Amino acid sequence: MRVLGVDPGSAVTGYGIVEAERGSFHLVVAGTIRASTLERGPLRLRKIHEQLLALVDAYSPVVMSLERSFVASNVQSAFRLGEARAVAMLVAAERGLEFFEYAPNEAKLAVAAYGHADKAQVQFMIRKTLGLDDEIAIAHDATDALALALCHLSRDRIGRLERIAASIRTPRRSRP
Repeated sequence: MRVLGVDPGSAVTGYGIVEAERGSFHLVVAGTIRASTLERGPLRLRKIHEQLLALVDAYSPVVMSLERSFVASNVQSAFRLGEARAVAMLVAAERGLEFFEYAPNEAKLAVAAYGHADKAQVQFMIRKTLGLDDEIAIAHDATDALALALCHLSRDRIGRLERIAASIRTPRRSRP
């Protein structure tokens, strides 16, 4: 299963695609979509839309894992974040991807076993989980996106194991 994690932002949107195969996780691609300072509102959103569509078409993920919004102190920043999130959701709908949202602390908990881990801790654990060398540069926004993808894959694996366990349980018989 391939999962596209997206850390939305109007100036920088992080993305990461992770594949789960036979109990291990592999990095497919990761990076950022950066808007230039000359690009305004609709042009920034179009760039995010086009590049996410291109990623989905090129790498064929089946799931999108998006960072759930948090309460922002700056209303304008919250609006811009909401617009970038809406564009990512549109991409998922247009390409028929399953769609899941996770709070930042859920992703950190899944990856670093601590919901308030800092970016360095999360990046360290992502490198270990994906078997990446220290020489491979990963932007912080891409790291957050990879954490979202890994969060979904971890939760999906747990859910499958729970379903398997439930299917093999036998009812207890009362003893005479």
